[in-house]
Amino acid sequence: MLTKAPRGTKDITPKEVYKWTYLEKHFRDICALYGYEEMRTPIFEHTELFERSVGDTTDIVQKEMYSFTDKGDRNLTLKPEGTAGAVRAFIENKLYSETQPTKLFYITPCFRYERPQAGRQRQFHQFGVEAIGSDTPSLDAEVISLSVQFFSELGLKDLVVSINSVGCPVCRETYNKKLMEFLRSKADVLCETCNERMEKNPMRVIDCKNPTCQENLKDVPFIVDNLCEECEDHFSTLQTYLNEMDINFEIDKKIVRGLDYYRKTAFEIISNDIGAQSTVCGGGRYDGLVEQIGGPKGTSGIGFALGVERLLLTLESNNIEIEDPNSTDIFIVTIGDKAKVKSFGLLKELRVNYISSDKDHIDRSVKAQFKYSDKIKSKFTVVIGDDELENDSATLKNMETSEQKTVKLSNLVEELKAVL
Repeated sequence: MLTKAPRGTKDITPKEVYKWTYLEKHFRDICALYGYEEMRTPIFEHTELFERSVGDTTDIVQKEMYSFTDKGDRNLTLKPEGTAGAVRAFIENKLYSETQPTKLFYITPCFRYERPQAGRQRQFHQFGVEAIGSDTPSLDAEVISLSVQFFSELGLKDLVVSINSVGCPVCRETYNKKLMEFLRSKADVLCETCNERMEKNPMRVIDCKNPTCQENLKDVPFIVDNLCEECEDHFSTLQTYLNEMDINFEIDKKIVRGLDYYRKTAFEIISNDIGAQSTVCGGGRYDGLVEQIGGPKGTSGIGFALGVERLLLTLESNNIEIEDPNSTDIFIVTIGDKAKVKSFGLLKELRVNYISSDKDHIDRSVKAQFKYSDKIKSKFTVVIGDDELENDSATLKNMETSEQKTVKLSNLVEELKAVL
């Protein structure tokens, strides 16, 4: 057990971590283009935060949260998603008193107790953005545009934005009566979970993945066909903005999102490359969430989140490779004790000048040192021994072209700067 990671967790080794750092940098760069700043929140929060924001009828709260009581008898939970913590931080740090909207992004691990499978772990990682402080559809369009640009620049070109409106409390009151009437007429053919949800959060029944339920729900009324005038106008204007930006979208009436805090716009980004459909991102508007957890009334917000593990699988399935940038500029092959000592001075000088460099540390033979130089993909190799030290000269070899030239050891940094 000491040498095995807990079920549902995974080590990210140096052979993979460069892909993660590449995606993180690309996400940060895209967010900066849109004026979004990074927010970092604690790995755990008070359990009540997720119960009130995510919703006590959701699978996340009912089945999947890692919750515990600490030594001070406080109920805490490892964050299962990023939005609630970001909104809590927005309130606690009084970001609402600054110029609005507040544009935030985060890169964070999250935790859910669910069955591990490809692209889904109990500890997983999310990229997300939150734009808080405006209820206009223009902000919805911006958030969707940001996500589309992020995926497109990674090479996922065949993208579809699926959008829906899940209404607001005004139109939901009328709609829920119509929906409940339909669901109760189907109660005997729906699964147990659907019947439980029917009384607490009827719209979530539409999201049931049970094939039998899907068949029996094919004539269910949808919220997007029962919007109030304000929500209808919001949804229509959003579509106008997306069309103006040439963003390919479709209306999917079944998108209701799994979390209770969504209002109006809900959306998913779907990749259709190589004939395999994969949802790579989901988000929506959460007007009311800020007020619900103790913030100023009338403060609106919208955001999205994507799973990094799932994104990596999607890139792989579409044959999109992230190039490994890890290589060493120069490897110093040493012969004899004097050369070993001299190599430390050379290494320091090279590294101070931001030239990545390395040497042998386990007494390999000269032949083995060259093999190791190949293995770590060094661009150049230089050999130093007694003769080289005495003459202040050595042969610098380009490992890709096999071209060699004689250089002075005292000028090694300048020589490398000229060719790197």
